[in-house]
Amino acid sequence: MASTLNPNLLLAIPLAPLVGSLIAGLFGKQVGRAGAHTVTILGVLVAFVLSVMTFIDVMNGASFNATVYEWARIGELKLEIGFLVDTLTVTMMCVVTSVSLMVHIYTIGYMAEDPGYQRFFSYISLFTFSMLMLVMSNNFLQLFFGWEAVGLVSYLLIGFWYTRPTAIYANMKAFLVNRVGDFGFLLGIGLLLAFTGTLNYGEVFAKANEVAALSFPGTDWRLITVACICLFIGAMGKSAQFPLHVWLPDSMEGPTPISALIHAATMVTAGIFMVSRMSPLFELSDTALSFITIIGAITALFMGFLGMIQNDIKRVVAYSTLSQLGYMTVALGVSAYPVAIFHLMTHAFFKALLFLGAGSVIMGMHHDQDMRNMGGLWKYMPITWITSLLGSLALIGTPFFAGFYSKDSIIEAVAASHLPGSGFAYFAVVASVFVTAFYSFRMYFMVFHGKERFGQVHHDHDEHHEEEEETADHHHGLAPGQKPHESPAVVTIPLILLAIPSVIIGAIAIAPMLFGSFFKQGVAFKDVIYVGENHPAMEELSHDFHGWLAMALHSFGTLPIALSALGIVLAAFFYLKRPDIPEALKNRFSGIYNLLDNKYYMDKINEVVFAKGALKIGRGLWKAGDQGLIDGAVVNGSARLVGWFAGVIRFVQSGYIYHYAFAMILGMLGLLTLFVTLNGK
Repeated sequence: MASTLNPNLLLAIPLAPLVGSLIAGLFGKQVGRAGAHTVTILGVLVAFVLSVMTFIDVMNGASFNATVYEWARIGELKLEIGFLVDTLTVTMMCVVTSVSLMVHIYTIGYMAEDPGYQRFFSYISLFTFSMLMLVMSNNFLQLFFGWEAVGLVSYLLIGFWYTRPTAIYANMKAFLVNRVGDFGFLLGIGLLLAFTGTLNYGEVFAKANEVAALSFPGTDWRLITVACICLFIGAMGKSAQFPLHVWLPDSMEGPTPISALIHAATMVTAGIFMVSRMSPLFELSDTALSFITIIGAITALFMGFLGMIQNDIKRVVAYSTLSQLGYMTVALGVSAYPVAIFHLMTHAFFKALLFLGAGSVIMGMHHDQDMRNMGGLWKYMPITWITSLLGSLALIGTPFFAGFYSKDSIIEAVAASHLPGSGFAYFAVVASVFVTAFYSFRMYFMVFHGKERFGQVHHDHDEHHEEEEETADHHHGLAPGQKPHESPAVVTIPLILLAIPSVIIGAIAIAPMLFGSFFKQGVAFKDVIYVGENHPAMEELSHDFHGWLAMALHSFGTLPIALSALGIVLAAFFYLKRPDIPEALKNRFSGIYNLLDNKYYMDKINEVVFAKGALKIGRGLWKAGDQGLIDGAVVNGSARLVGWFAGVIRFVQSGYIYHYAFAMILGMLGLLTLFVTLNGK
């Protein structure tokens, strides 16, 4: 087996989806609907197969870290396209391409009646290309290109139904919030470039200890801490961490397939991947790690609370994504990088399953997303019912399911950490177990069990749904007498294929990924984990691990499993036996409910403090700077000065020769006087 991978084969992995995207986007009318989905699915399929082949080669000891194309050279600085392929990279490549392939196939059924069919396939293939370029990069320039490309395509996809005002608002919100994070990300890259003189990962990591010894100019702050926090601010935007999380729930305005792709395998995982890739830098700053831990803990717990009161099926799953991203971020903060990537992988499968299952329900309900109009769907949609149940069990961390092994490992890693903030983080991730179980099975019971509430006068929709109904092209919800129906095979087959790893991938992968040699090779985790000195989480986890079976059996006597079971039982009691109790609690604790319903008023705060504040600053700069200084003083002022001077000069332009001769004589006298005076001195 060759020790170096074939660069042409690696290049084909991101380019295959790009070619499919270009054909579907530029020649959509010529190739038609069937041609558009054929070329894009074929491109992603090629990328998936090549990714699996690359994964096998890397497991056999192969790797790649080299420049593919040098774009420009500025002095000693090289701007290049290059690939770094190690175990971290191939894990992300397989996750991205496999989930994207399922989403592409699913889209054939979900978007069958949409007039933007070819455009949608072009966008999601372009999204896949962007994410692959991001995860395969070996330098910050290419990383930033992929980073911005996924942001751009997400803008196009969230606002795919561009005739809806809510969709336009949502994609603009996502774009602007991510620009805030990207500003910090760019500052972090700039600091590393300024003090290392390179954009290449390996060269930056080689100088990491030198950077760690420096202070930020003019302060006592450590330069490495400032750079790492700036990089993480970028991750806060992409991976929707508090307080830059506000764009993610509104991204539900896009079609369900893209919700699955954004939330499961692409954009929101980019921040988790980036921090893991930069682990040699983050390990040198305990302050940055504590900051990451606290932000992740806040996101995991408080975003989970918001999922408990949502009635839109997609928004419940969206808030679960926020909470699970918080779990991953906490794992990064306690230096359990392999655990974060492990949870990223398991989460990608069961979250894609839950989103696509939600989309199947929406199709069966004739595009009604309000869970209050559902109930009893298990009889009509058996495949969607079973697969959604499996996804929910994986999400809440049920023993033997994929989510259990990754989530429980995060909880144990946090318990082993001694960093400031780890105590609060442990409380947050444990409490979130109950919260996750409650909102997950609240959704499950409201949708698939209990009284059938469809085909009747619809429950009052909130403002969001009213706007959506007014702008949609078709009626939402089942008419009286209509019954839900199972989705076609092109929708249910991806559900079945995603359900399989949602159940088994955790038990299969936990030993090699967390306690084997899987992450010991490659630049990502080399010499930064398994050391057991300042950050002992992984070492202590390895002491307690005795196999996937023993881990699952031992968990039945632990607090997280008890809290998870309590959440399920409470959800069943509230929404199957006594649905009057949640309504009574809502009225009794209206203040808390309003706080959650208004999402902690974060949108209001952003609107008042940042949007209106920025508007006032902008108007002030416009009036004082643009109108007053630039237009008034510089542009118009100079014009007025020239006009005044011309008006003065006009009086001496009489047209008489003797006037001009007299002026010349005066000028000569003046020059002679000056000349004599200077010579006399």
